[in-house]
Amino acid sequence: MDIKQGEKEFSDFDNAITSGQAKGYKIAYSNDCFELWFYLHYQFTDQKHHRTFYYKELGKVFGCNYEKDGKGYDFCKQIYSLLKSDDNSSQKDAIERAKTLHEKNKDHIYHLQNPTTLVYELVESLNENCRK
Repeated sequence: MDIKQGEKEFSDFDNAITSGQAKGYKIAYSNDCFELWFYLHYQFTDQKHHRTFYYKELGKVFGCNYEKDGKGYDFCKQIYSLLKSDDNSSQKDAIERAKTLHEKNKDHIYHLQNPTTLVYELVESLNENCRK
């Protein structure tokens, strides 16, 4: 969810999810931003935060200007390794925290499910199907 246009954007977001599901797709969305998924590796929050909160907090964790550098191609290529090698990071905890958020918010229309990320479902599927 990338709030820039207000009500039209909310409608587009909700319709995209509904349409994809109707076609049989599994949808991994995050609201307010994808970085919620990274943040949940370190901390739990059930507060609505603007993406700048996550950029600031992740910048502290990764020792960078996340808004500037964390969106760059080189950083993106290494984020999985950074999360996996950091003793303070836990994919298992991130999955459990994301499940808690989803359970709490699942009865709301999609654009009101904040904070929520369904990236955990994608990660669980990848974990189950990756070659060991």
